[in-house]
Amino acid sequence: MIKFFLMVNKQGQTRLSKYFEHVEIHKRTSLEADVIKKCLSRTKDECSFVEYKDFKLVYRQYAALFIVIGVDEAENELAVFELVHNFVEVLDKYFSRVIMFNLDKVHIILDEMILNGCIVETNKSRILAPLLVLDKMAES
Repeated sequence: MIKFFLMVNKQGQTRLSKYFEHVEIHKRTSLEADVIKKCLSRTKDECSFVEYKDFKLVYRQYAALFIVIGVDEAENELAVFELVHNFVEVLDKYFSRVIMFNLDKVHIILDEMILNGCIVETNKSRILAPLLVLDKMAES
């Protein structure tokens, strides 16, 4: 099961966070700081899977953006690693450039892909369908 999803820039600032189980706000801050520090300090030659406390971290870097997903011991790391790439491909397909001004739409994309910590959809067309309907309604 996926516990959390983070998008972080190279400076260590969280750009997007989504938790799939309850974590108190003050614990989220320290958890994110530890996770970011652990992932950003690794070199490109090191594995993208990291053991951390009672779960595993799966991360991937795209230019100046890191995507970090915390999963439990039962989750398949390679499937989550590919989920990250699929997520980035969906973002590339929908957004032309800047996504930081459209975080509400990024959340919709993430909600279409992951439900209650489980991967439910990977088909790019199905993931984007609700957004395209919203865009058509906004034009009308």
